[in-house]
Amino acid sequence: MGKTIAEKILQSHLLDDGAVVEPGNIVRAWVDVALLNDVNGPIAFRHFANMGGGPVARPDKVVLVCDHFAPAPNAPGARLIGDMRRFAQEKGIEHFFDVGKGGIEHTLAPEQGLIVAGDLVAGGDSHTGTAGAFGAFGTGMSWAGMAAIMMLDETWFKVPESMRFELRGKKAPFVTGKDVILRVLGEIGVDGALYRSMEFGGPGVAELNIDERMAICNMMVEAGAKTGMVEPDAETEAYAKAHAKRAYTLVRADADAQYASRHDIDLAAMRPMVAKPYSPENVVAVDAAKGVHVDQVYMGNCANGTLTDLRQIASVLAGRKVARGTRAIIVPATQQVYVQAMKEGLIEQFIAAGAAVTTPTCGACFGGHNGALDDGEVAVATVNRNFKGRAGHAGAQVYLANSYVAAAAAVAGEIVDPAVL
Repeated sequence: MGKTIAEKILQSHLLDDGAVVEPGNIVRAWVDVALLNDVNGPIAFRHFANMGGGPVARPDKVVLVCDHFAPAPNAPGARLIGDMRRFAQEKGIEHFFDVGKGGIEHTLAPEQGLIVAGDLVAGGDSHTGTAGAFGAFGTGMSWAGMAAIMMLDETWFKVPESMRFELRGKKAPFVTGKDVILRVLGEIGVDGALYRSMEFGGPGVAELNIDERMAICNMMVEAGAKTGMVEPDAETEAYAKAHAKRAYTLVRADADAQYASRHDIDLAAMRPMVAKPYSPENVVAVDAAKGVHVDQVYMGNCANGTLTDLRQIASVLAGRKVARGTRAIIVPATQQVYVQAMKEGLIEQFIAAGAAVTTPTCGACFGGHNGALDDGEVAVATVNRNFKGRAGHAGAQVYLANSYVAAAAAVAGEIVDPAVL
Protein backbone atom coordinates (compact mmCIF):
# COMPACT_ATOMS: atom_id res chain seq x y z
CA MET A 1 0.00 0.00 0.00
CA GLY A 2 1.32 3.44 -0.93
CA LYS A 3 2.06 6.22 1.53
CA THR A 4 1.17 9.87 1.86
CA ILE A 5 3.78 12.60 2.22
CA ALA A 6 3.30 12.77 6.00
CA GLU A 7 3.70 9.01 6.34
CA LYS A 8 6.85 8.98 4.21
CA ILE A 9 8.52 11.76 6.21
CA LEU A 10 7.71 10.05 9.50
CA GLN A 11 9.02 6.76 8.06
CA SER A 12 12.37 8.39 7.27
CA HIS A 13 12.73 9.66 10.85
CA LEU A 14 11.86 6.50 12.82
CA LEU A 15 13.95 5.47 15.81
CA ASP A 16 12.47 1.97 16.18
CA ASP A 17 13.29 -0.70 13.62
CA GLY A 18 10.18 -2.41 12.41
CA ALA A 19 7.78 0.34 13.52
CA VAL A 20 4.73 0.48 11.28
CA VAL A 21 3.80 3.91 9.95
CA GLU A 22 0.03 3.66 9.55
CA PRO A 23 -2.67 6.10 10.67
CA GLY A 24 -3.37 5.76 14.38
CA ASN A 25 -0.08 4.07 15.27
CA ILE A 26 2.33 5.68 17.75
CA VAL A 27 5.93 5.99 16.55
CA ARG A 28 9.16 7.34 18.04
CA ALA A 29 11.09 9.71 15.82
CA TRP A 30 13.94 12.19 15.75
CA VAL A 31 13.40 15.72 14.49
CA ASP A 32 15.55 17.94 12.28
CA VAL A 33 14.52 21.24 13.88
CA ALA A 34 13.16 22.31 17.29
CA LEU A 35 11.73 25.81 16.76
CA LEU A 36 10.89 28.13 19.67
CA ASN A 37 9.96 31.80 20.02
CA ASP A 38 9.91 34.31 22.86
CA VAL A 39 6.39 33.30 23.98
CA ASN A 40 6.76 29.53 24.17
CA GLY A 41 10.54 29.29 24.51
CA PRO A 42 10.80 30.61 28.10
CA ILE A 43 8.06 28.20 29.21
CA ALA A 44 9.82 25.29 27.50
CA PHE A 45 13.04 26.35 29.25
CA ARG A 46 11.33 26.05 32.65
CA HIS A 47 10.08 22.59 31.76
CA PHE A 48 13.61 21.72 30.65
CA ALA A 49 14.99 22.84 34.02
CA ASN A 50 12.29 20.89 35.89
CA MET A 51 13.25 17.76 33.94
CA GLY A 52 16.79 18.05 35.24
CA GLY A 53 18.33 20.65 32.98
CA GLY A 54 21.87 20.10 31.84
CA PRO A 55 23.09 20.33 28.26
CA VAL A 56 20.79 20.37 25.24
CA ALA A 57 21.18 17.05 23.40
CA ARG A 58 21.53 18.64 19.95
CA PRO A 59 21.98 22.42 20.21
CA ASP A 60 22.55 22.55 16.44
CA LYS A 61 18.91 21.52 15.90
CA VAL A 62 17.43 24.21 18.15
CA VAL A 63 16.31 27.48 16.54
CA LEU A 64 15.33 30.36 18.85
CA VAL A 65 13.61 33.41 17.34
CA CYS A 66 12.56 36.59 19.13
CA ASP A 67 9.50 37.68 17.18
CA HIS A 68 6.32 37.98 19.27
CA PHE A 69 7.45 40.63 21.75
CA ALA A 70 10.20 42.01 19.56
CA PRO A 71 11.08 44.80 20.00
CA ALA A 72 10.00 44.47 23.63
CA PRO A 73 6.88 46.64 24.24
CA ASN A 74 7.11 46.46 28.05
CA ALA A 75 9.04 44.97 30.97
CA PRO A 76 7.35 41.51 30.84
CA GLY A 77 8.16 41.29 27.13
CA ALA A 78 11.75 42.30 27.79
CA ARG A 79 12.02 39.54 30.39
CA LEU A 80 10.84 36.90 27.90
CA ILE A 81 13.37 38.03 25.32
CA GLY A 82 16.02 38.14 28.04
CA ASP A 83 15.22 34.51 28.88
CA MET A 84 15.83 33.63 25.24
CA ARG A 85 19.22 35.36 25.24
CA ARG A 86 20.29 33.66 28.46
CA PHE A 87 19.25 30.17 27.35
CA ALA A 88 20.96 30.59 23.97
CA GLN A 89 24.19 31.67 25.63
CA GLU A 90 24.13 29.05 28.40
CA LYS A 91 23.27 26.12 26.12
CA GLY A 92 25.40 27.10 23.13
CA ILE A 93 22.50 27.65 20.74
CA GLU A 94 24.04 28.99 17.54
CA HIS A 95 20.75 29.60 15.73
CA PHE A 96 19.51 32.46 17.89
CA PHE A 97 17.81 35.43 16.22
CA ASP A 98 17.50 38.52 18.39
CA VAL A 99 15.72 41.79 17.66
CA GLY A 100 16.86 43.20 14.32
CA LYS A 101 18.71 40.01 13.42
CA GLY A 102 16.04 37.99 11.68
CA GLY A 103 12.29 38.28 11.59
CA ILE A 104 9.23 36.09 12.13
CA GLU A 105 10.17 32.46 12.78
CA HIS A 106 8.06 30.61 10.19
CA THR A 107 9.34 32.77 7.35
CA LEU A 108 12.83 33.20 8.74
CA ALA A 109 13.85 29.58 9.38
CA PRO A 110 13.39 28.36 5.78
CA GLU A 111 14.77 31.64 4.41
CA GLN A 112 17.93 30.96 6.42
CA GLY A 113 18.10 27.38 5.11
CA LEU A 114 17.37 25.90 8.54
CA ILE A 115 14.17 24.14 7.43
CA VAL A 116 14.45 22.16 4.20
CA ALA A 117 12.34 19.78 2.15
CA GLY A 118 11.88 16.38 3.80
CA ASP A 119 12.43 17.71 7.33
CA LEU A 120 10.48 16.78 10.43
CA VAL A 121 10.02 20.02 12.37
CA ALA A 122 8.63 20.45 15.88
CA GLY A 123 7.74 23.90 17.19
CA GLY A 124 6.23 25.47 20.26
CA ASP A 125 4.00 27.62 18.03
CA SER A 126 0.80 26.25 16.51
CA HIS A 127 1.64 27.63 13.07
CA THR A 128 4.79 25.52 12.69
CA GLY A 129 2.88 23.74 9.92
CA THR A 130 3.92 26.64 7.66
CA ALA A 131 6.97 24.46 6.96
CA GLY A 132 4.75 22.37 4.69
CA ALA A 133 5.13 25.01 1.98
CA PHE A 134 8.77 23.96 1.69
CA GLY A 135 8.06 20.22 1.59
CA ALA A 136 8.60 19.60 5.32
CA PHE A 137 6.41 18.03 8.02
CA GLY A 138 5.97 20.80 10.60
CA THR A 139 3.78 20.64 13.68
CA GLY A 140 3.17 22.54 16.88
CA MET A 141 3.80 20.69 20.13
CA SER A 142 3.34 21.23 23.85
CA TRP A 143 6.02 23.23 25.60
CA ALA A 144 6.86 20.27 27.82
CA GLY A 145 7.17 18.19 24.66
CA MET A 146 9.59 20.72 23.23
CA ALA A 147 11.65 20.56 26.42
CA ALA A 148 11.79 16.77 26.12
CA ILE A 149 13.00 17.04 22.53
CA MET A 150 15.82 19.37 23.61
CA MET A 151 16.75 16.93 26.35
CA LEU A 152 16.41 13.60 24.51
CA ASP A 153 16.63 14.44 20.79
CA GLU A 154 13.48 12.43 20.17
CA THR A 155 9.71 12.55 20.49
CA TRP A 156 6.62 10.52 19.59
CA PHE A 157 3.85 10.99 17.07
CA LYS A 158 0.50 9.44 16.40
CA VAL A 159 0.55 8.90 12.65
CA PRO A 160 -2.17 11.15 11.18
CA GLU A 161 -4.69 10.27 8.52
CA SER A 162 -4.31 12.44 5.44
CA MET A 163 -6.75 14.48 3.35
CA ARG A 164 -5.94 15.22 -0.29
CA PHE A 165 -6.80 18.56 -1.90
CA GLU A 166 -6.36 18.52 -5.68
CA LEU A 167 -5.79 21.94 -7.26
CA ARG A 168 -6.48 22.54 -10.94
CA GLY A 169 -7.03 25.43 -13.33
CA LYS A 170 -5.47 28.87 -13.65
CA LYS A 171 -5.74 31.37 -10.81
CA ALA A 172 -8.47 33.94 -11.26
CA PRO A 173 -7.45 37.63 -10.88
CA PHE A 174 -6.68 38.72 -7.30
CA VAL A 175 -6.94 35.12 -6.03
CA THR A 176 -4.00 33.93 -3.92
CA GLY A 177 -2.98 31.04 -1.70
CA LYS A 178 -4.74 32.80 1.17
CA ASP A 179 -8.04 32.40 -0.66
CA VAL A 180 -7.43 28.70 -1.20
CA ILE A 181 -7.11 27.98 2.51
CA LEU A 182 -9.96 30.33 3.43
CA ARG A 183 -12.22 28.52 0.98
CA VAL A 184 -11.19 25.17 2.46
CA LEU A 185 -11.89 26.43 5.98
CA GLY A 186 -15.28 27.65 4.86
CA GLU A 187 -16.07 24.19 3.50
CA ILE A 188 -14.71 21.85 6.18
CA GLY A 189 -14.77 24.10 9.26
CA VAL A 190 -12.31 24.63 12.09
CA ASP A 191 -12.43 20.96 13.10
CA GLY A 192 -12.68 19.46 9.62
CA ALA A 193 -9.10 18.18 9.60
CA LEU A 194 -8.73 17.34 13.29
CA TYR A 195 -5.38 15.56 13.83
CA ARG A 196 -5.04 14.94 10.11
CA SER A 197 -2.49 15.93 7.50
CA MET A 198 -3.80 18.22 4.76
CA GLU A 199 -1.97 17.44 1.53
CA PHE A 200 -2.26 19.84 -1.44
CA GLY A 201 -1.29 18.66 -4.90
CA GLY A 202 -2.35 18.58 -8.51
CA PRO A 203 -1.47 20.69 -11.57
CA GLY A 204 -2.88 23.85 -9.99
CA VAL A 205 -0.06 23.89 -7.43
CA ALA A 206 2.19 25.35 -10.14
CA GLU A 207 0.00 28.49 -10.06
CA LEU A 208 1.16 29.24 -6.52
CA ASN A 209 4.66 30.38 -5.66
CA ILE A 210 6.38 29.45 -2.40
CA ASP A 211 5.08 32.55 -0.60
CA GLU A 212 1.47 31.72 -1.50
CA ARG A 213 1.96 28.12 -0.41
CA MET A 214 3.08 29.45 2.96
CA ALA A 215 -0.32 31.12 3.36
CA ILE A 216 -2.03 27.77 2.77
CA CYS A 217 0.13 25.75 5.16
CA ASN A 218 0.13 28.47 7.82
CA MET A 219 -3.63 28.15 8.32
CA MET A 220 -4.04 24.38 8.13
CA VAL A 221 -3.99 24.32 11.92
CA GLU A 222 -7.10 26.52 11.85
CA ALA A 223 -8.88 23.40 10.52
CA GLY A 224 -7.45 21.39 13.41
CA ALA A 225 -4.77 19.71 11.28
CA LYS A 226 -1.70 18.11 12.84
CA THR A 227 0.34 19.07 9.81
CA GLY A 228 0.02 19.68 6.11
CA MET A 229 2.11 20.30 3.07
CA VAL A 230 2.07 21.26 -0.58
CA GLU A 231 3.44 18.45 -2.71
CA PRO A 232 6.98 19.39 -3.79
CA ASP A 233 7.61 20.38 -7.42
CA ALA A 234 10.12 22.41 -9.43
CA GLU A 235 9.25 25.52 -7.40
CA THR A 236 10.06 23.70 -4.17
CA GLU A 237 13.34 22.42 -5.53
CA ALA A 238 14.37 25.84 -6.82
CA TYR A 239 13.77 27.34 -3.37
CA ALA A 240 15.71 24.52 -1.69
CA LYS A 241 18.65 24.93 -4.04
CA ALA A 242 18.75 28.66 -3.31
CA HIS A 243 18.41 28.44 0.48
CA ALA A 244 19.14 24.99 1.94
CA LYS A 245 22.23 24.71 4.13
CA ARG A 246 22.09 20.91 4.24
CA ALA A 247 20.77 18.00 2.22
CA TYR A 248 17.09 18.01 1.37
CA THR A 249 14.64 15.44 0.01
CA LEU A 250 11.61 16.10 -2.16
CA VAL A 251 8.97 13.77 -0.74
CA ARG A 252 5.93 13.05 -2.90
CA ALA A 253 2.91 10.88 -2.23
CA ASP A 254 2.61 7.46 -3.83
CA ALA A 255 0.00 7.10 -6.55
CA ASP A 256 -1.85 4.52 -4.44
CA ALA A 257 -1.63 6.43 -1.15
CA GLN A 258 -4.74 6.14 1.03
CA TYR A 259 -6.66 9.26 2.10
CA ALA A 260 -9.45 9.86 4.58
CA SER A 261 -11.06 12.16 1.99
CA ARG A 262 -10.37 13.82 -1.35
CA HIS A 263 -11.32 17.35 -2.41
CA ASP A 264 -11.18 19.16 -5.76
CA ILE A 265 -10.51 22.90 -6.11
CA ASP A 266 -10.79 24.78 -9.42
CA LEU A 267 -8.65 27.92 -9.07
CA ALA A 268 -10.22 29.51 -12.14
CA ALA A 269 -13.66 29.48 -10.50
CA MET A 270 -12.50 31.07 -7.26
CA ARG A 271 -13.06 34.62 -5.96
CA PRO A 272 -11.07 36.52 -3.29
CA MET A 273 -12.42 35.35 0.05
CA VAL A 274 -13.01 37.02 3.42
CA ALA A 275 -13.41 35.40 6.85
CA LYS A 276 -15.83 37.44 8.92
CA PRO A 277 -15.69 37.70 12.73
CA TYR A 278 -15.27 35.68 14.83
CA SER A 279 -13.91 32.55 13.17
CA PRO A 280 -11.61 31.60 10.28
CA GLU A 281 -14.42 29.30 9.05
CA ASN A 282 -16.94 32.17 8.71
CA VAL A 283 -15.93 32.62 5.07
CA VAL A 284 -17.70 34.44 2.23
CA ALA A 285 -16.66 35.84 -1.14
CA VAL A 286 -15.43 39.41 -0.88
CA ASP A 287 -18.62 40.70 -2.53
CA ALA A 288 -20.67 39.48 0.45
CA ALA A 289 -18.65 41.64 2.85
CA LYS A 290 -18.33 44.79 0.74
CA GLY A 291 -19.19 48.11 2.32
CA VAL A 292 -18.02 47.26 5.85
CA HIS A 293 -16.19 50.32 7.23
CA VAL A 294 -12.60 49.62 8.25
CA ASP A 295 -10.71 51.49 10.99
CA GLN A 296 -7.44 49.65 10.49
CA VAL A 297 -5.80 47.44 7.89
CA TYR A 298 -2.95 45.22 9.05
CA MET A 299 -0.85 43.70 6.28
CA GLY A 300 1.78 41.20 7.34
CA ASN A 301 2.39 38.12 9.52
CA CYS A 302 4.53 35.00 9.27
CA ALA A 303 2.91 33.88 6.01
CA ASN A 304 1.56 37.13 4.55
CA GLY A 305 4.43 39.52 5.11
CA THR A 306 6.35 37.97 2.24
CA LEU A 307 7.84 39.77 -0.73
CA THR A 308 4.94 38.48 -2.84
CA ASP A 309 2.47 40.05 -0.41
CA LEU A 310 4.33 43.37 -0.36
CA ARG A 311 4.33 43.46 -4.16
CA GLN A 312 0.59 42.74 -4.18
CA ILE A 313 -0.01 45.55 -1.71
CA ALA A 314 2.12 47.91 -3.78
CA SER A 315 0.18 47.09 -6.95
CA VAL A 316 -3.00 48.32 -5.23
CA LEU A 317 -1.52 51.32 -3.41
CA ALA A 318 0.34 52.65 -6.47
CA GLY A 319 -0.72 56.27 -7.00
CA ARG A 320 -3.32 56.05 -4.24
CA LYS A 321 -3.64 57.13 -0.61
CA VAL A 322 -4.89 55.38 2.51
CA ALA A 323 -8.44 56.59 3.16
CA ARG A 324 -9.06 59.32 5.71
CA GLY A 325 -10.25 57.69 8.94
CA THR A 326 -8.45 54.42 8.18
CA ARG A 327 -5.02 53.35 9.41
CA ALA A 328 -2.74 51.05 7.45
CA ILE A 329 0.13 49.07 8.98
CA ILE A 330 2.51 47.00 6.85
CA VAL A 331 4.91 44.46 8.36
CA PRO A 332 7.62 42.71 6.30
CA ALA A 333 8.10 39.18 7.66
CA THR A 334 11.91 39.25 7.81
CA GLN A 335 14.81 41.66 7.57
CA GLN A 336 15.76 40.21 4.19
CA VAL A 337 12.23 40.80 2.89
CA TYR A 338 12.41 44.35 4.27
CA VAL A 339 15.70 45.04 2.52
CA GLN A 340 14.49 43.68 -0.81
CA ALA A 341 11.29 45.72 -0.52
CA MET A 342 13.43 48.83 0.00
CA LYS A 343 15.54 48.00 -3.05
CA GLU A 344 12.36 47.72 -5.14
CA GLY A 345 11.04 51.04 -3.83
CA LEU A 346 8.06 49.43 -2.11
CA ILE A 347 8.69 50.87 1.35
CA GLU A 348 8.88 54.41 -0.01
CA GLN A 349 5.65 53.79 -1.91
CA PHE A 350 3.88 52.55 1.24
CA ILE A 351 4.94 55.61 3.21
CA ALA A 352 3.90 57.93 0.39
CA ALA A 353 0.45 56.31 0.47
CA GLY A 354 0.15 57.08 4.19
CA ALA A 355 0.86 53.64 5.63
CA ALA A 356 3.05 52.85 8.63
CA VAL A 357 5.80 50.31 7.99
CA THR A 358 7.16 48.47 11.02
CA THR A 359 10.06 46.19 11.84
CA PRO A 360 9.38 42.44 11.43
CA THR A 361 7.28 41.33 14.41
CA CYS A 362 4.26 39.20 15.28
CA GLY A 363 3.04 42.15 17.41
CA ALA A 364 -0.48 43.01 16.30
CA CYS A 365 -1.24 39.56 14.88
CA PHE A 366 -1.91 38.30 18.41
CA GLY A 367 -2.91 41.68 19.86
CA GLY A 368 0.40 42.24 21.61
CA HIS A 369 1.63 45.57 20.23
CA ASN A 370 2.27 47.61 17.08
CA GLY A 371 -1.38 47.79 16.11
CA ALA A 372 -3.66 46.29 18.77
CA LEU A 373 -7.32 47.27 18.31
CA ASP A 374 -9.59 49.33 20.56
CA ASP A 375 -13.16 48.54 21.61
CA GLY A 376 -15.57 48.72 18.66
CA GLU A 377 -12.91 48.99 15.98
CA VAL A 378 -13.09 47.00 12.76
CA ALA A 379 -10.01 45.74 10.94
CA VAL A 380 -9.08 43.84 7.82
CA ALA A 381 -5.94 41.79 8.39
CA THR A 382 -3.87 39.27 6.48
CA VAL A 383 -3.26 37.28 9.69
CA ASN A 384 -4.53 33.79 10.50
CA ARG A 385 -7.04 34.20 13.34
CA ASN A 386 -9.94 36.52 14.06
CA PHE A 387 -11.32 35.15 17.34
CA LYS A 388 -12.88 37.61 19.77
CA GLY A 389 -10.10 39.43 21.62
CA ARG A 390 -7.34 37.96 19.47
CA ALA A 391 -6.10 41.29 18.07
CA GLY A 392 -6.69 43.57 21.06
CA HIS A 393 -9.95 44.54 22.77
CA ALA A 394 -12.67 41.87 22.86
CA GLY A 395 -15.04 44.43 21.35
CA ALA A 396 -13.01 44.71 18.13
CA GLN A 397 -13.81 42.82 14.94
CA VAL A 398 -11.30 41.38 12.47
CA TYR A 399 -11.94 40.29 8.88
CA LEU A 400 -9.29 37.99 7.38
CA ALA A 401 -8.33 38.50 3.75
CA ASN A 402 -5.51 38.34 1.22
CA SER A 403 -3.11 41.22 0.61
CA TYR A 404 -4.94 42.56 -2.45
CA VAL A 405 -8.22 42.79 -0.55
CA ALA A 406 -6.53 44.30 2.51
CA ALA A 407 -4.77 46.99 0.48
CA ALA A 408 -7.99 47.80 -1.37
CA ALA A 409 -9.77 48.22 1.97
CA ALA A 410 -7.05 50.61 3.09
CA VAL A 411 -7.64 52.80 0.04
CA ALA A 412 -11.45 52.63 0.08
CA GLY A 413 -11.85 52.78 3.87
CA GLU A 414 -14.19 49.82 3.57
CA ILE A 415 -14.12 46.25 2.30
CA VAL A 416 -14.22 46.25 -1.47
CA ASP A 417 -13.40 43.94 -4.37
CA PRO A 418 -9.90 45.00 -5.50
CA ALA A 419 -10.97 44.41 -9.10
CA VAL A 420 -13.38 47.36 -8.99
CA LEU A 421 -11.33 49.74 -6.86
